[in-house]
Amino acid sequence: MTDTLVPSGASLPSELDHDRLDGYVRHHFAREDDCLREIRRRADEAGLPRIQLPPATARTVQLLLQAAGARRVVEVGTLAGYSATWIGRALPPDGQLTTLEIDPERAAFARQSLEAAGLAARVEVKVGDAVETLAAMGPDGALDAVFLDADKERYAAYLEEAARLLRPGGLLLADNAFWKGLVLSPESSGDERAVLIHDFNQRLAADVRFDATILHVGDGLAAAVRR
Repeated sequence: MTDTLVPSGASLPSELDHDRLDGYVRHHFAREDDCLREIRRRADEAGLPRIQLPPATARTVQLLLQAAGARRVVEVGTLAGYSATWIGRALPPDGQLTTLEIDPERAAFARQSLEAAGLAARVEVKVGDAVETLAAMGPDGALDAVFLDADKERYAAYLEEAARLLRPGGLLLADNAFWKGLVLSPESSGDERAVLIHDFNQRLAADVRFDATILHVGDGLAAAVRR
């Protein structure tokens, strides 16, 4: 059965200036303070890849965590500690973020970022393979939220661990769900990650353990609630 095309209600894509609209959101809703700008500056100076969350996406993650009342959160993919700073600020004083990073040097960089942000007591940076670290976490249902923004090749594996660790009503978020728009034609894109992300999206959509969708912010933010 072929899906019937239903108009989105928005202007045609060719009529939308996505960059200007993103700038509008950043200006009004997702302004960076000096601390966040300094993390990006230091990351550029250190030669880290420019793959931090866009401010509008980071603000969306932050608000969703606040709305969910999240206190125990795991982030997969730390890099410079930029997104961890947004997330840490979303948590209550007794909240705890554990962020996972495979590279010891990047982990050390992130710890400095979080220290400067005043979040060292609220955020723990763990070094090691994320799948192995998640598998060793427990008990089942212990987490309020999991945020994925790491190697796309293992999103499906992260999904399984998140399903185990999240409590009913817990929130799963995953960045790059659109993968530069290539998920529309993943097989013909010539991009292996587009195929993997498309597979992850299909898995999440069909997973009876979650109610899910993709939010049209940044490069697509998959959002799912654990049943």
